[in-house]
Amino acid sequence: MSSQSTSSDAPTDESKTLIETEVSVDGQRTGGDTETIVSADGLSVSYGDEQALSDVSMAIPKNRVTAIIGPSGCGKSTFLRSINRMNDRIPSCSVDGELRFKGTNVYADEVDPVALRRTIGQVFQAPNPFPKSIYDNVAYGLRMQGKAAEVDLDDAVERALRAAALWDEVSDQLDESGLELSGGQQQRLCIARAIAPDPEVILMDEPTSALDPVAEARIEDLIDELSEEYTVIIVTHNMQQAARISDRTAVFLTGGELVEYDDTATIFENPADQRVEDYITGKFG
Repeated sequence: MSSQSTSSDAPTDESKTLIETEVSVDGQRTGGDTETIVSADGLSVSYGDEQALSDVSMAIPKNRVTAIIGPSGCGKSTFLRSINRMNDRIPSCSVDGELRFKGTNVYADEVDPVALRRTIGQVFQAPNPFPKSIYDNVAYGLRMQGKAAEVDLDDAVERALRAAALWDEVSDQLDESGLELSGGQQQRLCIARAIAPDPEVILMDEPTSALDPVAEARIEDLIDELSEEYTVIIVTHNMQQAARISDRTAVFLTGGELVEYDDTATIFENPADQRVEDYITGKFG
């Protein structure tokens, strides 16, 4: 399997210093007997003749932040979309191997992908609020899933906006369009919309790439807070971001190969695979 590097090449003292200088790793939660919530076993994905993922195996811990990094075209987003079966929307996509959520293969015949997406929310690269009020954006998922009558909708909207660190900024303008918010606020609105139905996992596909540094910092702080209640899996091109916010990091390289997967501090300070060191230090990618 390609999930864990077995390379015996150890970084030199000089290269480790370079990695530590370029990327600061702060406060990650490592080790422990953390429950696995998502796992891949020999997962391969192709689009027609194009191989996007190749024999990926990994276990993602519950209530942690897992970062997926690697150069463009290495399969990061494909892996993310495999978790909630968004790849089903692509006619040429074929999947081999298993992707399990809480022990159940999500590609089993009895799994309803719509029901699956109710427990695995997703936030996309560019903020995409609906052309509706702030309130209706957040309440959308609850209404679509038929939960609006089961909960206090006002309370659910407020809780989601508070969890997304947006309530204090918009509590007096809930009837106004979500499209009128700033880019950073729109992305937090999308996060509130994703968590309102109370999923267990939140997938994030480069959620800060279109934001300014201030808005990016707010989202990063929010991700750390969300991981207390949710499992967060984030794709990012920003290695410094991965080092700042994640507990575990997976490095994908060309051909959809998972080259190394470990605690974030290990990946950035003492990677086992020379290719990972070369990628992190900017020698390629």
